[in-house]
Amino acid sequence: MGASRNTLSNDLLNRVGAFVAARTSEDEPLLVGLSGGCDSVVLLHLLTSLGLGSRLSAIHVHHGLSPNADLWANFCRRFCQQLDVPLQVMNVAVDRDSGQGIEAAARHARYTAFSAAAGKVIFLAHHQGDQAETLLFNLLRGSGVAGAAAMLDERFHGTLRILRPLLSMPRATLLAYAEANGLVWVNDESNEDSAFSRNFLRHEVLSIINRRFSSAEQNLAQAARHFSEAATLLDELAEADWKMTSDGEVLNLSRLRTLTTARIKNLLRYRLRQLGWGTPATVRLEEFVRQLQSAGADRHPELKIGAGVIRAGKGRVSWVADK
Repeated sequence: MGASRNTLSNDLLNRVGAFVAARTSEDEPLLVGLSGGCDSVVLLHLLTSLGLGSRLSAIHVHHGLSPNADLWANFCRRFCQQLDVPLQVMNVAVDRDSGQGIEAAARHARYTAFSAAAGKVIFLAHHQGDQAETLLFNLLRGSGVAGAAAMLDERFHGTLRILRPLLSMPRATLLAYAEANGLVWVNDESNEDSAFSRNFLRHEVLSIINRRFSSAEQNLAQAARHFSEAATLLDELAEADWKMTSDGEVLNLSRLRTLTTARIKNLLRYRLRQLGWGTPATVRLEEFVRQLQSAGADRHPELKIGAGVIRAGKGRVSWVADK
């Protein structure tokens, strides 16, 4: 039993070590998101066990949503003291009236805190089960290929680079590592509340699917990787189409009209993601593209997005940010 536990720990250490070595420089400071739950405790322990302690610091986001939130923050302080890792505890206010729902509002507050923290690279402890949940969640929202790609093991949030070294690993592997190394962690009671969409998918939907399809989570995570490759190819196509149809920061409408409808939509979505404006509902985007393709010289179709407007006129399509 001891040998098998050592094999598990060594395998996990080797995989995470290879991930870190391939994506960071030797002297680069590394930030770790630490909720106090099993997954993030395992991640921080793995990184310190790899001898990265001098480069590491941790951040705990105090959402203030649970009566146990102070206890979780204190647990993280004690754990980081044991590992000799500096910790930032950042208190955030979750906007309950944002219209996004508590889950999305808390996530927005959390990533805002990550971006404000000292550090340009952050490690997060999402695992294979989280990936499967995210894929299902995004598909049920009607997301396209980019949404079906779910979470990426490396991406940017503004200037913050997010790395997820555990994304291909089942949670059972992380639990086994935690037990083999005598780790303790806190449990967020909200994770058991199926009123939250992701918890419903985890406890109600995936539990049923897993009873019928034993490799469901692994296969869903693999599907997300396939969608990620497809999304990359669509971005490469959009880059080529941008070069062909753009004049500086605007699009030439005549050249844009030589593209198929699908390629125009792909190009506009790509540009909106580059600008960080988000993407409109499919029906709104399709109607705008139809107008771009058919509008006469005296027509000036436009599409209002949260951060600005896409406007056509004088033979070009431009992006005008809100002042």
